[in-house]
Amino acid sequence: MKNNHLQSASPAPQENKMGVMPIAPLLAGMAIPMMISMLVQALYNVVDSIFVARISQDALNAVSLAFPLQNLMIAVGGGTGVGMNALLSRSLGEKKQDQADRAANTGIFIFLVSAVVFGVCGILLARPFFLAQTDIQPIVDYGTDYARICLGLSIGIFSQFCFERLLQSTGRTVYSMITQLIGAVINIIMDPILIFGLFGFPRMEVAGAAAATVLGQIVAALVGLWMNLRFNKDVHIRLRDIRPDRFIAREIYRVGLPSIIMQSIGSIMTFGMNKILISFTDTATAVFGAYFKLQSFIFMPVFGLNNGMVPIVSYNYGAARLDRVKKTFRLTATVATVIMVAGFSAFNLIPHVLLGFFNPSAEMLAIGTVALRAISISFLLAGFCIIAGSMFQAIGNPLHSLIVSVCRQLLVLLPAAWLLAQTGNLDLVWYAFPIAELMSLTLSVIFLRRTMRGAEERVAALRQKKQANG
Repeated sequence: MKNNHLQSASPAPQENKMGVMPIAPLLAGMAIPMMISMLVQALYNVVDSIFVARISQDALNAVSLAFPLQNLMIAVGGGTGVGMNALLSRSLGEKKQDQADRAANTGIFIFLVSAVVFGVCGILLARPFFLAQTDIQPIVDYGTDYARICLGLSIGIFSQFCFERLLQSTGRTVYSMITQLIGAVINIIMDPILIFGLFGFPRMEVAGAAAATVLGQIVAALVGLWMNLRFNKDVHIRLRDIRPDRFIAREIYRVGLPSIIMQSIGSIMTFGMNKILISFTDTATAVFGAYFKLQSFIFMPVFGLNNGMVPIVSYNYGAARLDRVKKTFRLTATVATVIMVAGFSAFNLIPHVLLGFFNPSAEMLAIGTVALRAISISFLLAGFCIIAGSMFQAIGNPLHSLIVSVCRQLLVLLPAAWLLAQTGNLDLVWYAFPIAELMSLTLSVIFLRRTMRGAEERVAALRQKKQANG
């Protein structure tokens, strides 16, 4: 069998579309497929909880309390992907084909190691994790089963992350969308079958939701690998090169580690919020879990838009085309804000309809209506903050993103929630989110100005060097 990717490196194209195509259609072409696939991802995340809620509120709580563990996997996978994408796209922009290939192959190795680490941790630590949050036995049992499957077979999610990010970093977002759609559709179809034991399958309940998720991820990863080998001509995946490279790993984590830490902080925040909320009533944690599923319909499209922006910014920054960098940011931030305003409107106008998908009790509906309206105030600021954070990462200032995230979630949100909880009024706790987002906006604006000044100085220095040599 012939396979140019595995046998020899073919010359890279003279110019990638990210350097020449008009920004608006370029961003649309790269981001829309990813936004669609992210929406489907959000759909199947919600479908998991909708079906699980039909079992019992304890089952829904178990899935909600497992979220920090799942978020930690997403943090490591997503952060590693950000680092790999930024290095690969920048290398292509600088016409460094060998470095781009090493970024891809070393990235694959890092993702595989991550899967092994999480697999071992999931098997050994799932039950202690749930016992640290609650002593309600059905929640502990359901959650342990769910987490052991999701983490124990995390090879699926990490491989899917890796091969989708390789497609995205070279502008092939349609192929990335296809892999995500395939995984999501398999998950959605298999959820009710495995949860309730349809068509002769055993009734697995909460464990069935985890099994359906893992199955979808593994199939999506296999499709992603095939698409990279078949269609991605900008990078060359070679089995012999899937090994550690100290320089490349350092460059990947220079950008990716702050993103990993930043997203991992979300796990700490969620764990802490669950502890605060469950002190009022376990129904509050069910509401919090439902909120996270619902807000994914708003945030996932923004993350898809964000993922479409990052390779464009990285490529053009590497090519010293700062005008295209700025235009991409302005357009992306505007669209993200529009999406967030739409989410704010939905959460305020129809909260009872949104919560109705989770088979809510009267108590859950009463608590949840107040929660959705209060938390969604933060949406009005979050769109700009998300795009600004990725802008820092895309042009090599990831520390700014980390500082903003730490301050927002650990130094403001959790302390504010704890202080508001001391009033004994659960309704006030939810306002910790908009309070934290206001601080995030302030820091994001300050750091964005510093980042752009630094970028302008770099580009000016490159031009002077070219003039001196030319």
